[in-house]
Amino acid sequence: MYMRPESLENVRTHYCAGCGHGIIHKLLAECLDELEIRQNTILVAPVGCAVLAYKYINVDGLEAAHGRAPAVATGLKRARPENIVISYQGDGDLLAIGAGETLHTANRGENLTVIFVNNAIYGMTGGQMAPTTLEGQKTLTSPYGRNAAEVGFPIRACEMLDTLEAPAYIERTSVHNPGAVRKTKKAIRKALEYQISGAGYSFVEVLSMCPTNWGVDPVTGASWVKDAMIPWFPLKKFRDRPAENAEKEAS
Repeated sequence: MYMRPESLENVRTHYCAGCGHGIIHKLLAECLDELEIRQNTILVAPVGCAVLAYKYINVDGLEAAHGRAPAVATGLKRARPENIVISYQGDGDLLAIGAGETLHTANRGENLTVIFVNNAIYGMTGGQMAPTTLEGQKTLTSPYGRNAAEVGFPIRACEMLDTLEAPAYIERTSVHNPGAVRKTKKAIRKALEYQISGAGYSFVEVLSMCPTNWGVDPVTGASWVKDAMIPWFPLKKFRDRPAENAEKEAS
């Protein structure tokens, strides 16, 4: 019998059918309960679909200006190091106007956790091209498909952050099928555990569905993640510093 996590509010969802945000909210809520950190957690959410996370996650929260969630989270963590601080962001927010905050927060190795929901499009504002929109993908602002010669290629966030020295944990997962959902929960939990132990900056990118703005049904949306997104955004653990240090000590 399914029991709703205590950290998940009992409210009706506003998300579109097939959207991945609700799945990710549930996984985060389960991890908060299992680690017993709900009452000590502060969630920072910016502009975009991610902003409404505060309606569903039963923790203290703060809204940030578009792209500024990592900067706000940094201030919170430095002022209240005893709290668990989570920055929950979408692709348009994290990699467009917020690219500078993302890069420098990671480069400083701030001891906080970023959950990055990548659905390859701007969701809340009607389906415009995002920094992660795939080459050839049609959106409201790229009706003939993304042209890399004009606007550049889709940005791979994990690969970019993996070039930095400071981050402790970087992983890309997905929620397009049950197996992927289980792996995503493990990644979110590990990212939170790293913050609890003071290991440093942790970053989990989750490939997610946006059937409404993709113009497909939910089943096709899940398949599109597997067939179109994963080849460009491979699911992978890029950085696991505590585990790497343990392996060095063992050898």
